[in-house]
Amino acid sequence: MKSPVVKRSIIIAGHKTSVSLEDAFWKGLKDIAITREVTLSDLVVSIDTDRRHGNLSSAIRLFVLDHYRTLTGDESGAPATSRDARRVAASVLRAD
Repeated sequence: MKSPVVKRSIIIAGHKTSVSLEDAFWKGLKDIAITREVTLSDLVVSIDTDRRHGNLSSAIRLFVLDHYRTLTGDESGAPATSRDARRVAASVLRAD
């Protein structure tokens, strides 16, 4: 059985590093970068700079999760009440 976690290489702050992410989180990260009109590398640099603890892969997952919680109006982590908001977040985070 193939692992859903894929190791990917990215250049941040001028050096090559790797992150291990599920496809859904990688897709979400790329979509956020496009929406914010920044490069994927620049977005990862900002996530790396802002992280308090843990590894970069975990920080990226938490960033993507927080982004979509905010998008759905669910900053508390409680279940979203809007069916449409849940559908939007689910479609973005769904693994293809």
